[in-house]
Amino acid sequence: MKDKFYQYILQLQDTITAKLEAIDGQAKFQEDLWERPGGGGGRTRVIENGSVFEKGGVNTSAVHGHLPETMQKAFNVGDVDFYACGLSLVLHPINPMVPTVHANWRYFEMYDKAGNVVGSWFGGGQDLTPYYLFEEDAQHFHQICKNACDKHNPEFYPKYKKVCDEYFWNAHRNEARGIGGLFFDHLVETETMNMEAWYNFVIEVGNSFLASYVPIVEKRKDLPYSDANRTWQEIRRGRYVEFNLVHDRGTIFGLKTNGRIESILMSLPPHVQWVYDHQPEPGSEEEKLLKVLANPKAWIN
Repeated sequence: MKDKFYQYILQLQDTITAKLEAIDGQAKFQEDLWERPGGGGGRTRVIENGSVFEKGGVNTSAVHGHLPETMQKAFNVGDVDFYACGLSLVLHPINPMVPTVHANWRYFEMYDKAGNVVGSWFGGGQDLTPYYLFEEDAQHFHQICKNACDKHNPEFYPKYKKVCDEYFWNAHRNEARGIGGLFFDHLVETETMNMEAWYNFVIEVGNSFLASYVPIVEKRKDLPYSDANRTWQEIRRGRYVEFNLVHDRGTIFGLKTNGRIESILMSLPPHVQWVYDHQPEPGSEEEKLLKVLANPKAWIN
């Protein structure tokens, strides 16, 4: 399973980066192959200073080794080894009318000292972080997520949409990071879903990513915007950074397992502002966004 999924994410990385380069039309992804001292490595691809994307990364990795004691406690396991592979992407467009997007699909195994697999699971999802709210874009993104889920179980979309809203919550700000999407973790074998079934579900979601995001980019990338719009975008990017550094489990796992710091932090935007006690104008488009972030809503039936 780990070899099959790893080959899948390498192919998906090629597909996604080729499409994003075509959309940008100017910048190209720079590839960086790296090795992890404790075992494994990855293929980082970063795009910067394009005509559409200010910064973005589409990274694959496969790392293995001894699971640190801090993570043993987090997973409630004993002295085990681990293998983890996945694709993680974040895209920060220049135009504030185009949302930031994040996605991740991953597979994890643990082994006892005899090399026997003692646990395995899938995780992942995709979520949207707009700076200006276009409700039809939110509906489109969520509809694509729902379509992918419904092919496997009609209960998956409402379940993993709710998990996403709960996970990407900046508790110290009492607001959502964005308008959500899907988030699932620890998808283990059950009576109704074996690992092959979970694999098929996860790649269904992965294959749906471009259809969920690209139409939004193409619709909004040439819209006019002002310096004030960019300032708002940079202030909201600050909240994105706060979530990633304070709450995100993937970031914490990477830091605690001696991950590659440049790849872990590639999700951070290049231009960010923290403005003291910033409040948008009453009735403004900026305030409209904040009201939605304070109370996550159902975007589709």
